[in-house]
Amino acid sequence: MTGVEPAAGRTEQGPPPTGALAAVWAALSPEERAVYERAGYHRTFGLGARPALLVVDVEYNFTGDVPEEPVLDSVAKYPDSCGPAAWRAIPAIARLLAAARAAGVPVAHTHGTPRADRPGAPRRGTDIVYELTPRAGEFVAAKAAASPFHGTGLAAHLRALGVDTVIHTGCTTSGCVRAGVVDAAAHGLRGAVVEEAVFDRAELPHRLSLFDMDAKYADVISLAAAETYLAHH
Repeated sequence: MTGVEPAAGRTEQGPPPTGALAAVWAALSPEERAVYERAGYHRTFGLGARPALLVVDVEYNFTGDVPEEPVLDSVAKYPDSCGPAAWRAIPAIARLLAAARAAGVPVAHTHGTPRADRPGAPRRGTDIVYELTPRAGEFVAAKAAASPFHGTGLAAHLRALGVDTVIHTGCTTSGCVRAGVVDAAAHGLRGAVVEEAVFDRAELPHRLSLFDMDAKYADVISLAAAETYLAHH
């Protein structure tokens, strides 16, 4: 994970990878690590002065409806469920929502578009989980593609608010979160991915995606660092 101090582009050398990134870094050969170092990957991008918090697809399709339920039991009801990994991340996302709301930072949520081949019970799959219920005035969009920016009006909404930085949370790390991080960067927005506040159905794609996003598109930061950043913006 890297720091959150503002920087002019990707010019500051970040600290050695930690958390989920460290395991991937350790798995690289010495030659591969040298390639990343010489190319300047994993340097700190830095965050701006006008953040927004983005919560991507934390809906029952991806969490299941019972926090303590084994993942395969959850998948039997909700085929896309990430099971316990989702419920471990939800309290972290709730903390970020509280921090953003207290600081007056804009919040945006996305969820999927209902499909006939996905569950409508015991909870409708595309409903955002109760613990992260959007508040009145927060941006909420149904989406039909991976990226939260595709066909949702999110980019225009953030531009209208003067946002320059997106704090990315939600799921899945390797899917819709990654798509949103790439698209946010393409829209000229700085970004941070909060390690404890994103999740996937398997640990390997989760770690690899965090590693690659931190190398190329955004800073992977801790929950504590994100809370501190939001509190000062």
